[in-house]
Amino acid sequence: MPHPSHHYSRNDWIMFRLRLVSKGASGVAASFSCRLMDPSSPGSYCLDLEEITSSVFHENHSRDVFLIKWSDVQGSQRRYVKDDSILVQCAINVLPCKPKDPAPAGAAADATPSVPSSDLHRQFGELLRSQKGADITFFVAGKPVAAHRSLLAARSPVFMAELFGDMREKAPRCVEIKDMEVEVFRAMLRFVYTDTVPELDLLNGEQATAMAQHLLEAADRYGLNRLKRICVEKVCTTINVDTVATTLALAEQHGCSKLKARCMKFALDNICAVSATEGFKHLEASYPSVLTELLKLMVEGHK
Repeated sequence: MPHPSHHYSRNDWIMFRLRLVSKGASGVAASFSCRLMDPSSPGSYCLDLEEITSSVFHENHSRDVFLIKWSDVQGSQRRYVKDDSILVQCAINVLPCKPKDPAPAGAAADATPSVPSSDLHRQFGELLRSQKGADITFFVAGKPVAAHRSLLAARSPVFMAELFGDMREKAPRCVEIKDMEVEVFRAMLRFVYTDTVPELDLLNGEQATAMAQHLLEAADRYGLNRLKRICVEKVCTTINVDTVATTLALAEQHGCSKLKARCMKFALDNICAVSATEGFKHLEASYPSVLTELLKLMVEGHK
């Protein structure tokens, strides 16, 4: 049920709150996902809602999880409501924080070895690094970036249409990419090949935030939904007074409902400081409907 202490969430969202309640526990890493189930046939159809790829919890630490807007379950997603109730399937995975303990003395030496973990992402990463067999070159900000068209098409519906679409008389060998920095494009390709985004962990502070924002735009542009959600998670953790207005504009432009909700709540809680920023002026000029929505929520919150 909605948490009562957040009027924005209470009015507009169905949300959960994840909290670590184990006494003395600290540094517990966990991932979370949930889906809305069809109450008439729970196993046949579902709607994926929220995913937290990884978060570290400490004792009494919590995370708000925005599931779905009330307006959606009352409108386009009404099929999931039965007897004024919804059915949500949740999965919480506690992630390993340290290596397993060594085998006890006397353990059988010929025990069946465990299956090694997949290194497919490393192999594809090496393919990207070596450029062996590359059959297409992208020019980004004037710099060449080689890649493999089949792999790109398999991962991105946009690349599939651009490189193998029905209207293509001849497969292009060179493609110019506009309105994107070369480092952002390379980071996106690395995700396409390896399903990882090391840049978000290697960069610090404003650089990591900027990379996450640019990658979010790139992910939306090329239909990379998992990358988009990873970037949303990252940006959600870096919202502050100086960035919330521009981040809100980004969320509105790229249809990120969760990010928009987080920005709205932060802006409402810090409206005086936020309204004095340059980003707020940009929001007012470029997205007046969002500003109207924000002001409406502010009025409702004071009723």
